[in-house]
Amino acid sequence: MLRDAHPAIQGVISEASSIHILGAGIKPERPAHQAVHDLRDKGWRLVPVHPNDAGGAILGRPVRASIEDGIQPEVVVFFLAPERAKQAVMELIVKFDQRTMPLLWFQPGSEHEGVLEMLNEAGILHIVDDCIVRFIQRHHLTSQRKVAPSPWCLQIASDDGSGCSVWTVESASDSKNPPATALEWCGDFVDLQQSNHTVARYVRSLAEPGESIEALAHRLS
Repeated sequence: MLRDAHPAIQGVISEASSIHILGAGIKPERPAHQAVHDLRDKGWRLVPVHPNDAGGAILGRPVRASIEDGIQPEVVVFFLAPERAKQAVMELIVKFDQRTMPLLWFQPGSEHEGVLEMLNEAGILHIVDDCIVRFIQRHHLTSQRKVAPSPWCLQIASDDGSGCSVWTVESASDSKNPPATALEWCGDFVDLQQSNHTVARYVRSLAEPGESIEALAHRLS
């Protein structure tokens, strides 16, 4: 664990292009939801993760059910109860080794003592006892990558009972409730390019020679 003054923390965050925010759903009164608002103009690709609200969106950032398989997260923030944070950390440990493990940021109240002890013993970079939003504001940090919000993609089951799927490209700015029919996949263009999910892989297989992932997504919508 590194403390506030350590320059490595500021470096990891400012050099990251994405921040995954676990617990960020569509309820505006929740701190995780507000974190997306607080960080929206600072250059990061913000990735809300909330299994119950997946398919919705916060300020045009699609809410995922989980961190996409195939995506390499850089900073993962836990707005979760300790037991849920523990489960999320264990899932990350299964996926990533010490070299590829993202920075783990435990918001106050999400800390699990057993997990923190394990991370300390393993030498995995993690932060406790601070709020990431306040840290970023306090140190006047922005992302050096400057990733602009972009449209995102949603595939849901049709509501006509036909068993078909409906693919759409959604706004880069609007908030959105989860779909009324079954969610099959959602994500931005980074997810569409890199995810190992069946839907993302199938969509990529439909690309014409030289076609960009953005053009492909729009053509199929």
